Amino acid sequence: MGDAIVGVVANPLSGRDIRRLVTLASVFPTAEKANMIQRMLTAFGAVGVHRVLLSTDLGGISAAVFRAIQRHRHQDARWPEVEFLDGQPIRQSAQDTVDAVRRMVTTGARVIVCLGGDGTARVAASAAGDVPMLALSTGTNNVFPAVREATIAGLVASGAVPTEGATRRAKLLEVRAGDRIETALVDVAVSTERHVGARAVWDPATVTQLFCAFAEPDAIGLSSVLGQLAPVARHEPHGVTARLSAGAPRQVLAPIAPGLVVPVGVGEIEPMRPGSVHPVDARAGVIAVDGERELTFGPGEEPAVRLRADGPRCVDVPAVLAASARLGLLTSTPPTPGGAYDRHG
Repeated sequence: MGDAIVGVVANPLSGRDIRRLVTLASVFPTAEKANMIQRMLTAFGAVGVHRVLLSTDLGGISAAVFRAIQRHRHQDARWPEVEFLDGQPIRQSAQDTVDAVRRMVTTGARVIVCLGGDGTARVAASAAGDVPMLALSTGTNNVFPAVREATIAGLVASGAVPTEGATRRAKLLEVRAGDRIETALVDVAVSTERHVGARAVWDPATVTQLFCAFAEPDAIGLSSVLGQLAPVARHEPHGVTARLSAGAPRQVLAPIAPGLVVPVGVGEIEPMRPGSVHPVDARAGVIAVDGERELTFGPGEEPAVRLRADGPRCVDVPAVLAASARLGLLTSTPPTPGGAYDRHG
């Protein structure tokens, strides 16, 4: 375990988009993001991770962790060495996450832990390559990231469980508009609006088409619309797409953002097979990926969406800890045959 290197990237701006103002979505404070990292450091140290690469920011997360490290030096508990990835411009944009993850991969990180919402996970995945990623929820919309205690997340990072049994491939939606390409981990929405603006999509009345890599009935966000009508699990190979219209006879009451439950009209629903290409019907508008408007397009560009099976490799936390229990990795004595509890042991 001693050669394990873990990368941690925390988005200081996650959980602060326009939905916080229009739907009363919760704000994830900087202090809690820093606290989560400290809890992970405790778990990292317990399982033998010797080095952690941490992104730097202007929002106070890395500064709070730095101060905690200074205090921690006088305590008995062991934390791994923390290397702050400074020395490069901080733009306070998604590019900061991309740059940090690329440096982590180049340095040899075995796992990338990402703190943010769906948008942060998407850009982190674009830079992680084949390095397993663990996305933890600290955003406004948290469909792809896991809502999981950071201490438990830290226990999976030692690398003692083989990658084959510890990770799974996520699906990916690829959007092409002219010579521009964007990807999404959860959904792609086509809007009649003509500008990017505040980026976050929170009004379904403007959405004409919806593409989902997966659609869970208990999710929040645009994917919840199809989660009620045509659920698709994360592990299933296919996706789902539909045309939306306020006047459609089929109406779904969907939680499309925290604190916002509205009726959405749904027309034709089709499955998305891996590799299949689905054209965008609108001649002009804007395309949102994982809830954020990224691509504007006009007549002649003919955007299309394709479902891919080669998305990011994601850490399966329950599978890792189940394997750990089976192999006795966190116990001081080997487990009894069949996992039986030895009362006298």
